[in-house]
Amino acid sequence: MTAPLRGPGFDKLRQLADVVYDPWIEQTPLRIYGPEQLAERIAAEAADVVVVESDSVRGPVFELNLRAIASTRGDPNNVDVDGATAAGIPVLNTPGRNADAVAEMAVALLLGATRHLLAADADVRSGNTFRDGSIPYQRFRGWEIAGRTAGLVGLGAVGRATRWRLAGLGMRVIAHDPYNDEARHSLDELLAEADVVSLHAPVTDGTAGMIGAREFAAMRDGVVFLNTARAQLHDTDALVEALRGGKVAAAGLDHFVGEWLPTDHPLVGMPNVVLTPHIGGATWNTEARQAQMVADDLEALLDGGTPAHIVNPEVLAS
Repeated sequence: MTAPLRGPGFDKLRQLADVVYDPWIEQTPLRIYGPEQLAERIAAEAADVVVVESDSVRGPVFELNLRAIASTRGDPNNVDVDGATAAGIPVLNTPGRNADAVAEMAVALLLGATRHLLAADADVRSGNTFRDGSIPYQRFRGWEIAGRTAGLVGLGAVGRATRWRLAGLGMRVIAHDPYNDEARHSLDELLAEADVVSLHAPVTDGTAGMIGAREFAAMRDGVVFLNTARAQLHDTDALVEALRGGKVAAAGLDHFVGEWLPTDHPLVGMPNVVLTPHIGGATWNTEARQAQMVADDLEALLDGGTPAHIVNPEVLAS
C-alpha cells in the first residue's frame, strides 16, 4: 500500500490482509513509482493486492497475477484500466473521497479573496495596521456574500458538497453540468447571472480551456472567480487580463499547470488573488475516508460480492 491511509478503514485493511504500508507522500524526496519500479516492488513483497494514489499502474504490473488494484482517486487516471481489464484484474476507486475537503477550500478561497484576509494578516504581522495613516476598516471593506448568486460549473461530488455550504451561507446557488439533471443552467446563462463563478469540472477534451476570454467577458462586472479543480479548465492569460481590467474583482486558485506558479507571474503581484498550491484535498479526513472505502470494497471483493466502487465490473463475471 503506497497510498496514505489512516483511521478505522486502515485498521480494517490490516485485518483483511498482511499489509506492507509505505506511503509515497511520506518519502523525502517524494517517491512516485513508474510501472517497472512498481512491478519490481510488488514482486519483491509477493503482494497480490496493490493500493496506490500516485504510482503508475500499467504494463508489467498486469503480469503479476494481482487479485485487485485500488486507486485512491475518484478518476483512477494513474491506472491503465483497459490493461487491467484485459488481465482480468478488478480496479477499485474512491469517488468523492475529498469532496468535503475541496468544498471547504472553495469556501476558504471565496472568503479569503472577498474579505482581504491575506493582506489584512500581512499588515498585522508587519506592524502596518494603520498603513499610510488609514485605519483597517477603511482599507478592507468588502461585499458580503449572503444574498449573492454563486454559479457552479460542474455538479459532481465536489460541486454538490460546495452547493450546500454556499447555500448555508445565504447564497443563491445555480449550476451548469450537462451530465446532471439538477444543473438547469447553460454555461452562458450561468455566467450572466453569477456573482461568483466556481469551477468543479473534470478536465476532458470538452472542458479543457472552457473558460477563456469570451467567457470572462460574458461574466458580470466585479465577479469573483474560483478554481479548486484544475488550471487547465481556464485560460490563465485571459484571467489575468480580466483581473487587470476589473471585470474579475477577485480570484482564488488552488491549482496551476505543472503544479507550480513562477514567482514573476502576474498573478503573484495581485493583492486581490489568493493562491494555494493544490491543497484542497489535503486533510486527514480524506486519508481516512479513502481507507474506509478501499477496505469495504476489498472486503466485498474477497467475499465474492460486488464492490460499491469498481470501474471495470465486467471482470467479475469471469
